[in-house]
Amino acid sequence: MAVEASSPQDLEFERKQKEADATNATRSGVGTRLKVGKTRGKASIVIGWEAFDEAKPETLPKSIQQFMDITGVKDEPSLTDYLIAGYNDASYTEASDPLKEFVDPTWPSDAQTQFRLVVRNYSRGAMVSLEDAVNLVKPGFAKQFEKK
Repeated sequence: MAVEASSPQDLEFERKQKEADATNATRSGVGTRLKVGKTRGKASIVIGWEAFDEAKPETLPKSIQQFMDITGVKDEPSLTDYLIAGYNDASYTEASDPLKEFVDPTWPSDAQTQFRLVVRNYSRGAMVSLEDAVNLVKPGFAKQFEKK
C-alpha cells in the first residue's frame, strides 16, 4: 500500500507544531503557551497564537489579577467581555453534551470525565449508539461509586 505524500499545508503545520513544542518546553509556571491550528474555510492557512493550556492546570492563573497581569488586560470592560465569552462557551459546552443525562453528578469529577471518554471510545470503536455504550459501561461505574 502506497503512503500518501503530505500536502505542503500538512508539512507547514508539522513544522510550526514542532517550533511551538520547542518553545513551550522552555516555558514554566503560570502563563500562556503557543498553540497551532488552521483558519476556518476552504483556503485555510496554518496559524499560531498564545492561549492558556487547560490540560495543564498548574499553568493557569489563580486570580483575576494574575490573569490581567499575564494577558495585559487592564480595563474592566475588556475583562467583562472575556468573562461573558467564557461563560457562554462553558454553558454551550455543558448544554450540548450528549452524555450529560447519563453522568451521575455525585461521581468525582475525574470519574465523570473518564466515564465520558470510555463511553465515547466504546461507541465509536464498536460502532454502537451512545445509549448502548452507556448501558454497557454505566453499571460498572455506578457500582464503583455507590454509597455504602
